[in-house]
Amino acid sequence: MTDPVTVWHRLAGSTVLLDGFHALKHAVRFGAEVPVAVTADRAAALALADELAPDVRDALGALLTEVPHETYASFVPRPHPTAVAALAVRPSRESHLARLAHMPRTTPVVVLDNPRNLGNAGAVIRLAAGFGATGVVTTGTVDPWHPTVVRGGAGLHFATAVERLEVPDLPPGPLFALDPEGDDIRGVKLPDDAVLAFGSERTGLSTELRARADHLLSLPMRPQVSSYNLATSVAMTLYHWSTGTGAPL
Repeated sequence: MTDPVTVWHRLAGSTVLLDGFHALKHAVRFGAEVPVAVTADRAAALALADELAPDVRDALGALLTEVPHETYASFVPRPHPTAVAALAVRPSRESHLARLAHMPRTTPVVVLDNPRNLGNAGAVIRLAAGFGATGVVTTGTVDPWHPTVVRGGAGLHFATAVERLEVPDLPPGPLFALDPEGDDIRGVKLPDDAVLAFGSERTGLSTELRARADHLLSLPMRPQVSSYNLATSVAMTLYHWSTGTGAPL
């Protein structure tokens, strides 16, 4: 059996860090290739699997190797309460781009235009996976596969297509961009092939993306409230899409 510490050090620079039990659970559930997984307490990790993920318990049992807590802690930016960490192979960019570009599309693509907060980006990916969105695309400099984003997404990057693109290269489909000056979303039916774009937490939509948008939409919000959290805005929009309604106001 290959020493997991040796494997970890060999692969750490070229793989995706799965930080915590839930990230590993979701990655395995959605077919990730996981060459190494460690825990400081194997019995506790498998007890969690029995309770929360019996469908992948056997797979986790085959993957997890117990190591000293000091070894585990040296693998992660900060120890997770579940004391579990793993490395996964990132899905190919080509396969993700093909999935994003495929038409007809039956679920939307979410676009985060130049996001700044890594945790927010992870929360959006978790939401998109929950709604069965085709994928999440980011523009700008943030790497959507950064370990902090993957941690915020609880490993659900493997349940949807996550990539970074330039605005001219966004997937096909009518682009609906969220903006305070847009039409009230409650009066609009969002199509299944929609591209749903959200501006950065601080500056909103970029000039480039605003010019590319086919429609500007706004979320209902009480006057004098500045804005919603990014993940909240995405959740409201995806829920509106999922209801299939565009009732007149």
